[in-house]
Amino acid sequence: MRLLNRVLVDILSTTVSDFWNTGLSKNMEVLLSSDKIADCITALADEIVLKTSKGDKIAVIGIRSRGEILAKRISDILSKKLKNKIPCGTLDITLYRDDINNPHGDSQPIVRSTEIGFDIDDKIIILVDDVLYTGRSIRAAMDALIDLGRPKAIRLAVLVERAGRELPIAADFAGLKIDLPAEKSVQVNFVESDGKDRVIAI
Repeated sequence: MRLLNRVLVDILSTTVSDFWNTGLSKNMEVLLSSDKIADCITALADEIVLKTSKGDKIAVIGIRSRGEILAKRISDILSKKLKNKIPCGTLDITLYRDDINNPHGDSQPIVRSTEIGFDIDDKIIILVDDVLYTGRSIRAAMDALIDLGRPKAIRLAVLVERAGRELPIAADFAGLKIDLPAEKSVQVNFVESDGKDRVIAI
């Protein structure tokens, strides 16, 4: 946690003036800039390495859609640090969501593919998502993983851990911990999907 704490201190020490001229409206707040996102991801990987014992078989699985991008970045760093190719996969949780049959839903859910090209049995799975908030997406992801096999353990890594849990779920590794008003939402942008790296509160 020492590494993550140093990153959080750096983030909090960044003045508001650093974020002017970003093209954001006044009701938006930048929580993480591109550089800070990179720092957080590196710190997440460092913490995972510290918690990994010799002989552990680990794999990284990201929740679609931005969790998969974050998972790929983390797995690339882990592969370099551990000098071993760390498997990385993508998990679609659409059919496991507890609101899929909500009659008041606005639209039909889109089911996409789960792409995990390795056996998860007896592996320590680093489950990755961009934001942890209510915990319901993570609950769905764990149900989906258990249907695919029997991992030795599941550890949760998120870029942003936001207060407001509705289920007893917590991150093992978190880049930024933050408490926001209920009316605020957190939006994570990555270059791969959005053309830029940033995390904003809207």
